[in-house]
Amino acid sequence: MAELSCEVLVVGAGPTGLMLANWLTRLGVRVIVADGKDGPTRESRALVVQARSLEIYDQLGIGDQVLEAAHRAEALAPGFGARAFGRVPLGPLGNGVTPYPYIEVLEQSRNEEILYDNLQKLGGDVFWECPVTAVVQTEDGVEAKVGNDTVRARFCVGCDGANSVVRKTRRIGFDGVTNPHRFFVLDATAVTGLVPDSINVRPDGEDFLLGFPMRGTGNWRLIGLVRDVDGNGAMDEDDARVRLAEKFKIGFGGARWFAMYRVHHRVAAAFRDGPFLLAGDAAHVHSPVGGQGMNTGLQDAHNLAFKLADVLRGRRRDTWLDRYESERRPVARTLVATTDRLFGLVTSNRLPIRLLRRVAIPLVAPIAVRVLPRSSGGSRLFEYVAQIRIHYRLDPDTEATGRRRDPVVGRRLPWAGDNFTVLRAADWQIHAYGGVTGAAEPDLGIPVHIFPPAPSTALRPGVFYLVRPDGFVAARAEPADAEERFRHAMAR
Repeated sequence: MAELSCEVLVVGAGPTGLMLANWLTRLGVRVIVADGKDGPTRESRALVVQARSLEIYDQLGIGDQVLEAAHRAEALAPGFGARAFGRVPLGPLGNGVTPYPYIEVLEQSRNEEILYDNLQKLGGDVFWECPVTAVVQTEDGVEAKVGNDTVRARFCVGCDGANSVVRKTRRIGFDGVTNPHRFFVLDATAVTGLVPDSINVRPDGEDFLLGFPMRGTGNWRLIGLVRDVDGNGAMDEDDARVRLAEKFKIGFGGARWFAMYRVHHRVAAAFRDGPFLLAGDAAHVHSPVGGQGMNTGLQDAHNLAFKLADVLRGRRRDTWLDRYESERRPVARTLVATTDRLFGLVTSNRLPIRLLRRVAIPLVAPIAVRVLPRSSGGSRLFEYVAQIRIHYRLDPDTEATGRRRDPVVGRRLPWAGDNFTVLRAADWQIHAYGGVTGAAEPDLGIPVHIFPPAPSTALRPGVFYLVRPDGFVAARAEPADAEERFRHAMAR
């Protein structure tokens, strides 16, 4: 038995906890990561890596490694029952807005392996087989029982999933609902009947199927609805095989993993309680429809790491951490509400919804396949799914006056071809996109980067933009006002 100390105790070494540990370690924060498992997750579990998460991986320096391990879904393939209506290529929808205009399929287990390997390269590690069984607040922060040891820390972040010990110990509510229906998840080999290299979406009058292409020929993740027809809700791999063949004309050779689960839609009542914070599934859980869950957790961790580092290094007061909840909890609430509505459309037995699935989808989907690639609505839909349209309330003038939201401030910096490379420095910086001179640069002791005009984005020439270390734009200003305005924005 030993007494250990650190600045941040991270409870849970899933994708969220490992991403948080990576960033904190890179930022020079002393971290202990504890998990009751004996190593990274073995089951594939979550599967989709969205564009915004890939941008974060790139900023961390391991984007190429993630892409090399992933399998690219190049299109969306809507259908109905056994019919497929074609392909909606994802590349054209995301062109010009992100360096990653596709959806990459990379199972949670591989995300964890890559993050754990990088954490070790940064000099960190995980206390495996060391469950956190108790946490209490002290005058100096937190004391926790970790395996047989006692850990003292300034802060504790619960990244320990939907059954979070940290959340339960702090008695933080986890409001929401549990859907009565269940899903099955099947990682299958030698699959036939699906549109290749595409995310297949196949509703049916009473059923639903999602198919995600995985690495390796004929390997797919299949997700379907379990209808409790006989009253016991039981289903196994053989039942799934029969259902897939009858309803969707899909066959498969073998199964590498089969599981069933209920879908919860819940958001923690608070993301912060003094020195305790929540991230990932400990803070929000929702339907897998849309492939958003793991990505939201990765982005929670990214957002929180910079704030913790700022407070621990004395650059900010403790109240700066309140911004984590004010920025990330609205994202989670919107996401849970949206996926809840989508899940309701998939599972509802109400006659109008059943008719909508049976009649409207076969009529609309074939048209959408032709229209979406050429419409601005398709590009905007991609941006929402890719999580690059997230907005934080960072412009006090807009909030106070009720003016229309600034198209840049409070959002992740628009991609302009080569301006993301400098974000790897992970520091405050100032950008301009044409129309300024060196003499006009604000003197705030932070890097200033001048890029060519970016007419295909909302970035205006002749304006300076203050960019946070996490890549979100904190403020913009004309050259004459930039120094004062940015100094104020950095102190908020």
